[in-house]
Amino acid sequence: MTPSAEQPDSAPRPEGPQTRRRPGGRTSRIRTQVLDAVRAELGERGYDELTMDAVAARAGVHRATVYRRWQDVGGLLADVFEAASGDDWQPPDTGSLQGDLAALNHESQESLTAQPPIVAALIAASFRSEEAARGVRRLWEDRYARCEVIVSRAVRRGELPPHTDARQLLIAATAPVYHRLVLLRTPPDPDLPEHAARTAVLAASAGAFVKSPPVGDT
Repeated sequence: MTPSAEQPDSAPRPEGPQTRRRPGGRTSRIRTQVLDAVRAELGERGYDELTMDAVAARAGVHRATVYRRWQDVGGLLADVFEAASGDDWQPPDTGSLQGDLAALNHESQESLTAQPPIVAALIAASFRSEEAARGVRRLWEDRYARCEVIVSRAVRRGELPPHTDARQLLIAATAPVYHRLVLLRTPPDPDLPEHAARTAVLAASAGAFVKSPPVGDT
């Protein structure tokens, strides 16, 4: 559920609104190079030292091209999140609710502790840049929407009561990982992903996240 932390030379992603000119070709290649450079610069230097010129130099792209297409650092960060929202990531399917949530937490913990700390740096940048903040919110909305299938599968298997609120359950299951690593900045706990998932499942199976059914729904 975290932003993409792919390294340079990754496959091109779908075009974002600021760079959607024509499918594939040079435009897509330049976007990939520039966004890879943004992630690398942010991971190595942090938000305060992220500059358009440094990104252009690292990407091997003329600075005028970067300024024309992204305008400023905020535009670059927003497009990083736009690209992440356009990937083909899907939530895990282990056959059980607890397994799915634990796998999701393990994936998040690995992304947040990877080196260079690209994902953590992107999240930190969202507290400094309004464009990045909007990008983060859009990305989380996308990720939560994709993960709702974890809850619907669990309801069909009889692991959860009907009308369980997927968003509330997903937040409860994943929040401890982000709280420990992003807010408290404590070392990763290898047992936390499983523990957080198990605790959320116990609460959800007891009806803690059941919402009132729509009017007329029996």
